[in-house]
Amino acid sequence: MAKSIKTIGVLTSGGDAPGMNAAIRAVVRKSLTNGVKVKGIKKGYQGLLNEEIVDMNARSVSDTIQHGGTILGTARCTEFTTEAGQQKGADICKKHGIDGLVVIGGDGSYKGAQAMSRHGINTVGIPGTIDLDIACTDYTIGFDTAVNTAMEAIDKVRDTSSSHERCSIIEVMGRNAGYIALWCGVATGAEDILLPEKYDYNEQAIINNIISNRKRGKTHHLIINAEGIGHSTSMAKRIEAATGIETRATILGYMQRGGNPTCKDRYYASIMGAYAADILCAGHTNRVVAYKHGEFVDFDIEEALAMQKNLSDYEYDVSRMLAT
Repeated sequence: MAKSIKTIGVLTSGGDAPGMNAAIRAVVRKSLTNGVKVKGIKKGYQGLLNEEIVDMNARSVSDTIQHGGTILGTARCTEFTTEAGQQKGADICKKHGIDGLVVIGGDGSYKGAQAMSRHGINTVGIPGTIDLDIACTDYTIGFDTAVNTAMEAIDKVRDTSSSHERCSIIEVMGRNAGYIALWCGVATGAEDILLPEKYDYNEQAIINNIISNRKRGKTHHLIINAEGIGHSTSMAKRIEAATGIETRATILGYMQRGGNPTCKDRYYASIMGAYAADILCAGHTNRVVAYKHGEFVDFDIEEALAMQKNLSDYEYDVSRMLAT
């Protein structure tokens, strides 16, 4: 063992994601099973700098796996992007006896974990983001719940829009990644899916498609628009002016982050949390837990951050074919 771990700290950082509580629960209970103490750090790196640190036991995470959000809370922390803030965080960890740290979050959170490792705190990251935009892993905690939440909302909007023979633009989250939009677009039978990775901003092509479909007898047109493109409301006004067809924009927003996590998010997050605790207890540091090619694995953080993730051309082509 490279370094004997006596106390593991766990925090959630960045945007919350359904399933984070399952990961926290697994980290706590697996660490305790391994004979290691656990401390919960509230409100992410900001809470670490504020020393919002509490002891955790098996009861601390009882009745939490089914809840969305994060029981530890989360926050953005500009101070932690500085060398002084990172050194302060490491010193606070050492003050509280934390020699291993599990960070649940996205790429930005990993950079903080990487810094903590440089300052002598063994650190492991777990991918927690609804955006599915972490290159080293095929799964991120919260994505499955988010796409199911969005899909159900889109189905409901489509029902009422069909009754009024409208064109609907529904904007989903995902930051600069189009995975939520692609999955929801295919799953709801959308006529147009606008993805940051693929959209050429040719709005006239969308207008032509709406007009062509209306001439063929389609009474409703559904456009799924990714957050990375945005401007759904102004787009709706332009489309209505150009087509004469009533067009409404719906921005689903933060509802996609909430709600009870799906079975998949609970299960995968649980395995990832246990895995993170185990590799920390084995003395590893500067690692990221991932799900790749059907297996739970881990990567060096530098390697993980250097990876590139591209949306599948084939899946995008299929989405266009199905919308024809």
